[in-house]
Amino acid sequence: MRRIILSTESGADLPEDLAQTYDIQVVPMHIIMDGKDYLDGSLPVEDIYDYYDRTKSIPTTTATNVYEYQEFFASIREKFPDCIMIHIGYTSKASSSFQNALIAAEEIEDIFLIDALNVTGGLAAIVLYAAQLLEKEPGIEPEHLVEKVESVVPKSRLAFIPGSLEFLKAGGRVSNMASLIGGLLKIKPCIELKDGKLMSTKRYRGKMSGATEKLFHDYLTEFNIDREQLYFIYSIGLEESVKEQMNEAAKKNGFQHVRWIQAGGMISTHSGPGGFGVAGLER
Repeated sequence: MRRIILSTESGADLPEDLAQTYDIQVVPMHIIMDGKDYLDGSLPVEDIYDYYDRTKSIPTTTATNVYEYQEFFASIREKFPDCIMIHIGYTSKASSSFQNALIAAEEIEDIFLIDALNVTGGLAAIVLYAAQLLEKEPGIEPEHLVEKVESVVPKSRLAFIPGSLEFLKAGGRVSNMASLIGGLLKIKPCIELKDGKLMSTKRYRGKMSGATEKLFHDYLTEFNIDREQLYFIYSIGLEESVKEQMNEAAKKNGFQHVRWIQAGGMISTHSGPGGFGVAGLER
């Protein structure tokens, strides 16, 4: 029986301990800062925010390129000879990364690619679903696993409040960003993935503590999320009191397991410090 190896990008913000537990391979995306190209994960997120504080310029990000994917897939094959690879990628609607992976895989055998149409915790939720299913059914046929994973792609729901609208604006990835201009200092927009695109769907006013509660309430009202597992996402700077508040809210709503995920460099560059998000799979 051939081994199945899962992979994804750093933009999934997959916690390192879970990546190691399930042997999930992660390829870095890129952060461009002060004319230098850094692999996502190679520098502390605090450096990104310090850079902005010093220069008032926000770093940019770029996708994993075709050559990097070729090297990445080759390294997996070398590490796990005779394996079958399943790559679950960052949404193709907000990055060229998945398209580059498709090009790199053209001449590679025994590889499947799935566009998760999601990012950060929403992408991580899909990858971890695949990993846990593979753990429960180690003999599952790869085609059947791919089918199962593809079926949960539209069920992965992500919503988040960025910590800084200046970072969000500079990132340029929100399709209806123009609708937010004019109230940058007064509102906290809810950003969701709609058909793989980042969209501003709601607006909250007031402190982050109140906005996160409203976001969570609206999220659970709109989506019938499986109570087995919930993912909270945060960028550095979110107050501990907000985390405690949201843990209590999750408990009150019947969630059995809650995992906090720290936004890495790629996502933090677009959301800014002190952001909060929630991700889970619909029943």
